This record gives sequence, structure tokens and C-alpha cells, in this order.
Amino acid sequence: MSPTTIAYGYLTIAIICEVVGTTFLVKSEQFTRLVPTLIMGLLYVISFYLLAQTLKTIPLGVAYALWGGLGIVLTSLVGVVLFKQNLDTAAVVGIAMIVGGVVVMNLLSNSVVH
Repeated sequence: MSPTTIAYGYLTIAIICEVVGTTFLVKSEQFTRLVPTLIMGLLYVISFYLLAQTLKTIPLGVAYALWGGLGIVLTSLVGVVLFKQNLDTAAVVGIAMIVGGVVVMNLLSNSVVH
């Protein structure tokens, strides 16, 4: 398996850990519940560790754009599905712009490693 494939695998798991960790941040009820707080902390540590491993192969700007952009999209979906939060039109347009930026960067930028 190529180093780039492994790096994108690490990045995928990092994003998932960050999103699930943020879900546990809500469940921690402002750090008043021990178990969700500990799970959240562990998932954030794993997420940042895997992001750091990703940076051995993928440039910082690209990795962080993917990590942040996809994290925002997935976290917004978790908010809608699990926490019954509503997204207004402006929020949906903003999220679409983030996705568009990530797509443009991955398809057209020479700084993206494939």
C-alpha cells in the first residue's frame, strides 16, 4: 500500500474520531459527565495523532482543509440527525461552499498529493 493511501486512511480515521469526539463533547454536558468527557478526550487525542501522521505525506494546508471541511459537514449532519438541530438556508449554503472548496482543491490544485 502506498504512503499516500495510508495517509488518506489516517486522515479519514482522524476526521471520524474528531466528529465522534465532538458528539461526546455535547454528551459531556460541559464536562460534568465523566465518561463522555473521557471518551471525548481520547477521541480528540487519537484524531490529532492521526492528523500528525497524515502530515508526513500530505501537505498541511490540504490535510487541514479536508479535516476541517469534512469535519464541519459531518458534525452538522450529526447535529441534525442526533440532536434534532435545524440548519437554515444560510447554513446549508455555507456548508455547500466548504464542500465546493474542498472539491476544487482536490481536483484542481497541484498541491494535493494523489
